[in-house]
Amino acid sequence: MAKRRTSAVKSPRSAGGVAGPSARGVGDPERTQGLKAPAPRGTHVLVTLRGPGVFVAAAVSKQGGATDLTFVNLDIDGRNVTSLSFAAAANLGLTQHNAYGVALVQSAVKTLTVGFPTPLLYQKSLRLSVEVNEPNVVQVVGNVIHGAA
Repeated sequence: MAKRRTSAVKSPRSAGGVAGPSARGVGDPERTQGLKAPAPRGTHVLVTLRGPGVFVAAAVSKQGGATDLTFVNLDIDGRNVTSLSFAAAANLGLTQHNAYGVALVQSAVKTLTVGFPTPLLYQKSLRLSVEVNEPNVVQVVGNVIHGAA
């Protein structure tokens, strides 16, 4: 019995190219952290990155404050990607891993995480900030995992 010949369809990977960051991973990954302590009412920029680059994930932890009306904002290339308060995340049931990419972890310190199934590219800038609309926030800490495009 003769062997059947099959022709291979060349994908971007097999052709020697790469299909994008998710196909090859993120180059030179690193973590950038920002802290505001205490965090009075107002907007506080925790992390600013210049592009190009790849956003992998972020986490913002908040200690203190009674109403959870502190908003986490992620802006990529001047466009808002995430703007959600700790209270809204709890009210919407975003308290476990989900496809939307935002989850709230509640303990003595509350942490809002942001990460999507596909890494997001930024060409010019990435900005992680918080808008504190409640008194007595002791501190906010933001971490961004990012890498080279």
